[in-house]
Amino acid sequence: MEMTGEQLINAPQAATWAALNDPEILKDCVPGCETIERTGENQYAVQMTARVGPVSAKFKGKMTLSNIQAPDSYSIAFEGQGGVAGFAKGSADVRLATEGHSTRLSYAVKANVGGKLAQIGSRLVDAAAHKVANDFFTAFNEKVGAPQAAHAEAPHDEHHPAPVPRDPDLPAIDDASLAFFAAGSLAVVAVSLLTLI
Repeated sequence: MEMTGEQLINAPQAATWAALNDPEILKDCVPGCETIERTGENQYAVQMTARVGPVSAKFKGKMTLSNIQAPDSYSIAFEGQGGVAGFAKGSADVRLATEGHSTRLSYAVKANVGGKLAQIGSRLVDAAAHKVANDFFTAFNEKVGAPQAAHAEAPHDEHHPAPVPRDPDLPAIDDASLAFFAAGSLAVVAVSLLTLI
């Protein structure tokens, strides 16, 4: 199985790098992760529960970081055993690049699975891997990006004017009325398009 992707993390590169190397943050963000413990320099023991289609198992494994170029990139080698469910073994290359006030995280993963996991088919395994990746990045962005966004002021873009504050003399309108007007406008547009066809 191979998987590549990019994510925009709403935090500076240094903060993103620090979070990617913090076992507690990773444990909180990886779906099903129960423990990540440092066992040596750049080595970790991992325990997690994973479900792929009809197969659910508790995996124990190890993860080793190498080719570390702080705060820009590193490689990860991982392997895990899930008893009768099978095994997973592979590697990942992770790269970070500053993009404005955020960080672009790029990754490329290569993995092999065996046992029952291999028997259920690559489509289910791929779908489960993409779901885990999406869930991880959603949680990671909420945990790492949210504190940064709360403290950061919205930058003023000289090419776009600042938002205009609401005129206090305008009457207040509730959400239900606004939804009614929006639906009515949408209906008018739809009828207009139908008459043109």
